[in-house]
Amino acid sequence: MQGRTLALFLLGSTALAVAALPASAEVRVTLEPFVSGVNSPLAMKQPAGDDRLFVVEQDGRVRIIEDGQLLPEPFIDVRGRMVDLMSDFDERGLLDIAFHPDFADNGIFYLAYSRPLDPQGDLGKQLWWSHTNVVSEFRVDADDPYRADLNYERVLSSIDWPQFNHNGHWIDVGPDGMLYISVGDGGYANDWGIGHNVMIGNGQDMTTVLGKMIRLDLDGNVPDDNPFGGRFDVLPEIYASGLRNAWRCSFDMGGNHRLFCADVGQNSFEEVNIIEAGANYGWRVMEGNHCFDYTAPNDHPDTCDTTGLTMPILEYENCSARTDCLGISVTGGFVYRGEHEAWDGKYIFGDWSKSFATMDGQLFIGTEHEDGTWSMEVATVTNMDTIPYVLAFAQDAQGEVYALTSVTTGPTGRMDTIYKIVPAE
Repeated sequence: MQGRTLALFLLGSTALAVAALPASAEVRVTLEPFVSGVNSPLAMKQPAGDDRLFVVEQDGRVRIIEDGQLLPEPFIDVRGRMVDLMSDFDERGLLDIAFHPDFADNGIFYLAYSRPLDPQGDLGKQLWWSHTNVVSEFRVDADDPYRADLNYERVLSSIDWPQFNHNGHWIDVGPDGMLYISVGDGGYANDWGIGHNVMIGNGQDMTTVLGKMIRLDLDGNVPDDNPFGGRFDVLPEIYASGLRNAWRCSFDMGGNHRLFCADVGQNSFEEVNIIEAGANYGWRVMEGNHCFDYTAPNDHPDTCDTTGLTMPILEYENCSARTDCLGISVTGGFVYRGEHEAWDGKYIFGDWSKSFATMDGQLFIGTEHEDGTWSMEVATVTNMDTIPYVLAFAQDAQGEVYALTSVTTGPTGRMDTIYKIVPAE
């Protein structure tokens, strides 16, 4: 969803692409309706020890699914604290939710959302910048476990944003008990323009959190073991760098609990990365596995300095500038750990659509091989001719994976559906 950049409007191009690697055997799936009647679902998460699922609606509400039913009243509604969203297309809004490991006892959870700039802040930003992305701590109402306490909010992270797009802001508590936040490069296209480092772009500028993965403790402090702690030339909250717009990440609930992130590209290549402490994933030196020139984004130089850069595990070509393509905006997913043994360890992800004007969502299956390389293929969806726009994926406590979809390009109405991804009969 966050890959469909301002370039779509101004440059006639989109967000990402990656060259597909060789595929393995065909995977046939069915999209089984789970719940409908939601607004642009960007996340669905299940707290530890809780049977309920919590759905993030981009327009500002979190809804609860209990016993397979979407409850009518929201768990929390922060629309009054957010920026006003554009109905036809927007990348701002209520972006994600995460739960404290002891949520069952303390009721603490975290929201990432877009709110107006501080009217008392920097005048230049007030005139030219778009909004502020915050990550805040909230808590459940002491008298009602189905309602949040709207009188309590503690801001842990606050980042002013140059443009409306490339927000990132996937959030989750990792297996180490720390809070991880994906931060986009600030918006527009090519990591260039107002609010971007003109010389190297925000992705490579270690004095800004834009274009990074950041890591905080659950009080919003920088952990002592962050990879760049003690360096005067790097912000200490930075965990990894060189990201354009990591749109949906996830920790593998099995194996070594690796952190997977899909990073939306510019015009030619989409990519998936495994995020490691201190790693640099290349933007804007690289787009996927390819050298990148921000002044000529469709023309990739033959050589560039890749010293110290970590390449993606998967890439495919973007339909904005390529013909042998699979989509225009990668959507990160989950490593499958459910009951279907043949899928165990496979990374299920997708693409928002192969077209902006017509919904044509894509589902992909990533497979890791014994030598550590990965391949990917397009999943065959047997019960649909056309898949809606794929906004996000989700995983329940049993390891099953869901596709969160929309039939519109913007946060409009309550017409959207979450599907469970199951093997085709």
